[in-house]
Amino acid sequence: MSIINLWKLQDLLSQGAQSSQVCISLYMPTHPVGRAQQQDPIRLKNLLSQAQAELEKRGLRHPEINALIEPAEKLLNDHSFWQHQDQGLAIFIAEQVLESYQLPFSIDPLVVVADNFHIKPLLPLVSGDENFFILALSQNEIRLLHGDRMNITEVELENVPTSLQEALKMDDPERQFQFHTATAAPRGVGGGRPAIFHGHGNPDEQDKIDLLRYFQKVNRGMMDLLQNEQAPLVLAGVDYLLPIYRVANDYPFLMDESITGNPEAQKEQELHQSAWRLVSPIFQRNLHESLDRYQELVGSNNPLASRQVEEIVPAAFHGRISTLFVTLGTQIWGTYHQDQMVVEIHPDFQPGDQDLLDLAATQTILNGGKVYALEPEQMPEALIAAIFRYTYESQQ
Repeated sequence: MSIINLWKLQDLLSQGAQSSQVCISLYMPTHPVGRAQQQDPIRLKNLLSQAQAELEKRGLRHPEINALIEPAEKLLNDHSFWQHQDQGLAIFIAEQVLESYQLPFSIDPLVVVADNFHIKPLLPLVSGDENFFILALSQNEIRLLHGDRMNITEVELENVPTSLQEALKMDDPERQFQFHTATAAPRGVGGGRPAIFHGHGNPDEQDKIDLLRYFQKVNRGMMDLLQNEQAPLVLAGVDYLLPIYRVANDYPFLMDESITGNPEAQKEQELHQSAWRLVSPIFQRNLHESLDRYQELVGSNNPLASRQVEEIVPAAFHGRISTLFVTLGTQIWGTYHQDQMVVEIHPDFQPGDQDLLDLAATQTILNGGKVYALEPEQMPEALIAAIFRYTYESQQ
């Protein structure tokens, strides 16, 4: 069981694109506790039956269908699987692929059998690339956390000293350190006092020098990890550490606002909530600026903007979309003939159809574009809208 983020979503889409058979996407509500939880395996069994029927319509033989469905059927009797659920569940099945994701929101049951995985219901979790990092600083511990709107996970650190003592020993293994320590309380409880380093000479000045050296080493490791990132980085630490790290920092997207207090005494979810209050205005501003840019282009009949699905889907496949807006909770069924660059729209679902909104979002993500999944009232008077990097004519 995994928590979804943009990186995992991109990997999932790549796996689906590489599959030689069809892709099955299942969505359903789940229940962490209570009597309703006992019905969740039955709900999944019903969805798998629907998927089997769709596979038969596509002409797959029973041995092929069984090979696809059987790994997922094993989940039906997996007691531990159902004991660790959130409000929703997404399951993706393809040849040699079985991925499941907990969703922090309830979702209506849905089965989609297509040439690619159906990921539009997941887009609120990664909409607009709303990713950020938290660097939790203390003399005893360094933690890097990666978050989005819903989730927070710890990033494994490489080539980063995890304590002041480790950093300074790297410079001078023979150097002796003196620490005044106290037993730290468990993380999130508080009451513990972290170890304080005292060097030789003037303690105050020497401490600042040692902390700067420590943070310079941390910064070098951070730059290796974050070299391809543009996500905001939020510092968390006690007041006197934060300005020293800012002197050492080279990451250009470090936020001015910080989370103050000892991060060793804060749980990951507490840090996530504090950081989200700081970064969410940035993401909202980016969304509004993107919508304003789209309206400006449409208002002047600029060909760099479109609300026509027949134009947007081919553009997504060719990597021309910079920003895409798609509507949640609705579908446009049809097919895309890639060799002819022709979109065929159907009023109702037909065997072999795909949700063209989902298809455009999938290809935009795979080609490095930004996708905003919005409620109907947030959309710019269309089910789908796009800002192009360049026009089709300029490509010729």
